[in-house]
Amino acid sequence: MADYLEIIYDEKSHPLNTYPSKLIKYLFDSYGMSKGQKILEPGCGRGEFLDAYRRLGLECYGLDLSPSAGGFLEGIEVKQANIEKEALPYDDNYFDIVYSKSLMEHLHHPDKYLSEVFRILKPGGKVLCLIPDWESNYKIYFDDFTHVTPFTRISLRDILLMSDFNDVNVVKFRQLPIVWKFPVLNVFCAMISPFIPVRTQTKFFRWTRELMLIGSATKPLR
Repeated sequence: MADYLEIIYDEKSHPLNTYPSKLIKYLFDSYGMSKGQKILEPGCGRGEFLDAYRRLGLECYGLDLSPSAGGFLEGIEVKQANIEKEALPYDDNYFDIVYSKSLMEHLHHPDKYLSEVFRILKPGGKVLCLIPDWESNYKIYFDDFTHVTPFTRISLRDILLMSDFNDVNVVKFRQLPIVWKFPVLNVFCAMISPFIPVRTQTKFFRWTRELMLIGSATKPLR
């Protein structure tokens, strides 16, 4: 079978752009990250988000199923592993942050994955996961046949709580930088989103309609 990065994230249909660096800077500022922290990104893919963290001063590590993952990264260790079948290949209490984007919806057993995340996080460490919101994406959710576990705001909150994390918070999130700067524009987006075709190819209108979930939580100090 062909490598998923070659089919779903080939550079022709998904060219590299400035969005990853904007998103990571927003998350860095919003979730209290700091230089020198150790961060792991399971499902790092091509590595553009991880590279943005590196440029902000974090000590970065990547993990992915694909042997070609992180191919353009320099100075970042990227390990290959199938996290559905293997333990995460890191020591207990090792990372300050475990970040993922569009990963957990691909897992048959996200609870087992979160158990491993809990193990490798330091006490007080943070898990940060971005996942498509089922309620706003259900008509196209399975256009990606590798999606197996839908999440809502409630189910993401509950799985984090059941995985023994503290300070659990789940918010809905539009992938539009202008909305991050002017949150009031979320009202306008919500008003026009019902009139936007579900499979629009225009990224601005697609992200106006589609929502992500951001789940954050911390490992207890004891």
